[in-house]
Amino acid sequence: MSTTESQPKAEREAPATRASFPHFLPITTRWSDMDVYGHVNNVVYYAYFDTVVAEFLMRTNGVNPHESRAIGLVVETRCSYFASLTFPEQVEAGLRVTRLGGTSVRYEIGIFKAGEATASAQGYFVHVYVDRDTRRPVPLPEHLKTALAPLVV
Repeated sequence: MSTTESQPKAEREAPATRASFPHFLPITTRWSDMDVYGHVNNVVYYAYFDTVVAEFLMRTNGVNPHESRAIGLVVETRCSYFASLTFPEQVEAGLRVTRLGGTSVRYEIGIFKAGEATASAQGYFVHVYVDRDTRRPVPLPEHLKTALAPLVV
């Protein structure tokens, strides 16, 4: 029996719904987001992920990228794709927090076509907060926990 015959097929995750994200950021696709196949390139979705998290953190004073002593470093990331995006198109990045640990945060992001109920892509990334100078993990600052509290699901 071959290896593929003996292992059950993994279930593919279902796209998230808009209702499961407490924060959204509108993003306009750019011509440079496109690849030779006529859709937004897979690596660009990670830039959308980073954009919605950075926008939220900066807008809520969770992190000042130029001055905060504790900064978040991405240590893990993943993305699943369900429907293609193109240019020009309005998309909305949904954001939620599914784990607020002692030194880390797991952000989950859904990328939605404007007005669509289910995600075209979704994924996550994990920030470990470290001291800006030593790069050693530090406890999450209280102001960051306060800023992220409305996103925790």
